Amino acid sequence: MKRIFDFTDAIARRPGHSVVGGLRAGGGADPVLADVLSEHGSYVAALRAAGLAVTELEPLEDYPDAIFVEDPALVFTQGAVLLRPGAPSREAEGAFLRSELAARFPVVLEQTDGYADGGDVLVMPDGAFIGLSARTDSDGAECLKGLLGQLGIAATIAATPPEVLHLKTASSLVDEETVLATRALSASGIYANYRVLEVPAEEVGGANVLRLGDCILVGAGYPRLIELLDGFGAKVIAMPNAAIAMIDAGFTCMSLRWRAQA
Repeated sequence: MKRIFDFTDAIARRPGHSVVGGLRAGGGADPVLADVLSEHGSYVAALRAAGLAVTELEPLEDYPDAIFVEDPALVFTQGAVLLRPGAPSREAEGAFLRSELAARFPVVLEQTDGYADGGDVLVMPDGAFIGLSARTDSDGAECLKGLLGQLGIAATIAATPPEVLHLKTASSLVDEETVLATRALSASGIYANYRVLEVPAEEVGGANVLRLGDCILVGAGYPRLIELLDGFGAKVIAMPNAAIAMIDAGFTCMSLRWRAQA
């Protein structure tokens, strides 16, 4: 039986030189371009090592954040959804994915109301959570819930603590029964029906991990988290991500992943 993280395919976008000027919630210095390129290259290599066929798209220099392809789109075996990201500088990014998605999926739906980022959507075996945030508003969440329903995916809209940039900044899938979450998000009760692993308080920056089949990508700078995740049926792979984290990126947002129809 296939699991929801048994992916076969992925789309990623190579960073352009402009990536160092990407959005960041807390300000801070720009990352070094060479470091971003190296980390992104290692990430794509990890996807391929996990057995995924990866399509790498060309950089979009006019859109510094375009490497984070999961914010303007969501993909599933049965179809794709083009979103309207909540940051004004990112609203047009979906247009550059439309033809790629249309060539691969039987249906491509498009959000028309409000704003929603893919980083606010966590998919579980029995449905999806849509987290409200500064980038995903109520109108956008309701519109997205309806679109997911057309794909046969039940969605729950959930409020997140005010310090949470994206739902998946503070939580991510470990296995089909387990969610990794920060203490604040765990306390909110969103994941009351699941086993919740709390991220060590001093390592909350590592809450975004990526399960790929029998392995799980974790930031190399979070040793306690790496230890915590060991033993959940997946090989823990420590990945460098310090430079990309400077522009608010996580492992889930840098690719669109799905299982192709048999």
